[in-house]
Amino acid sequence: MKKVVVTREVFDETIECLEEHFVVDANQRDEKLSRERLFEKIADADGIQTASNDRVDEEFLAAARNVSIIANTAVGYNNIDLEACSKRKVIVTNTPGVLDQSVADFAIGLMIAACRRMGEAERYLRSGNWRSVYLKQMLGIDVNGATLGLIGFGRIGQEIAKRARGFSMRILYHSRNQVNANIERQLGAQFVNKDDLLRQADVVMLILPYSPETHHFIGETELSLMKERAVLVNVARGGIVDDSALIRALKERRIYAAGLDVFEGEPAINPEFLDLDNVVLSPHIASGSESTRKAMAMTAANNLVEVLAHGRPPLNWVNRE
Repeated sequence: MKKVVVTREVFDETIECLEEHFVVDANQRDEKLSRERLFEKIADADGIQTASNDRVDEEFLAAARNVSIIANTAVGYNNIDLEACSKRKVIVTNTPGVLDQSVADFAIGLMIAACRRMGEAERYLRSGNWRSVYLKQMLGIDVNGATLGLIGFGRIGQEIAKRARGFSMRILYHSRNQVNANIERQLGAQFVNKDDLLRQADVVMLILPYSPETHHFIGETELSLMKERAVLVNVARGGIVDDSALIRALKERRIYAAGLDVFEGEPAINPEFLDLDNVVLSPHIASGSESTRKAMAMTAANNLVEVLAHGRPPLNWVNRE
């Protein structure tokens, strides 16, 4: 039987599915494996189910000399050197589609939390400082009727737009390609250039893939274009925002607030974020509902089964070309 390595803990049903077809070496204790220990495990693997924080590079692929498929348990794949995998004829897959609804829900929640100062308010209450209710207490920004600027307008961006319509929000979007007119009409969304979106939006929300082209897509220049009362929300990937520039803008109150689920260099984050009241922070959990994470793990496993057990193309082939 062929061998599959699962690098981080997944659900029992995922392991059961894989064990019907393969010898499975699964890290169900979720140990933080050193690169050396991981390389020992993958040395004779035919397939590997990776997590989004596994770095798949030339060194990794050299260690996994028998591997023919890397099944990433995430929709993003910036942790994987696609060029190196393609050179070695290693298939790379991801898990698109199954997390769209959960991420869209979370993005709306993060937006509301940042606009209405929910994180700050909870810390205030927990500290024992709340003494009374008064007119100007914890005043925030209304979401209803505000202008939402979505940077990135794929499946998740469009799901966010659907939800935003329930708040009577005006919806602007910017992406590499303009969607067709029918989708724009259905979602009440208007395509604009990046600078116009930044100038007009009350909430700027990022939901675009990370790549060398989108590194620091939001930096000092872009932040300077935003309204003083604007909110930035990032549920995309760390590195799309220049975190140092954002911290300066938040400290100097050049923008109102931010809601962040992703960070440069995560799980480490810039400690200056922790001292700011006008930012809501979460640990990369936008897709973190039980049903969604189970679906992600099973999608990755099914990609392995299609390729290694049935000799068929995978369900979600990233480097098909």
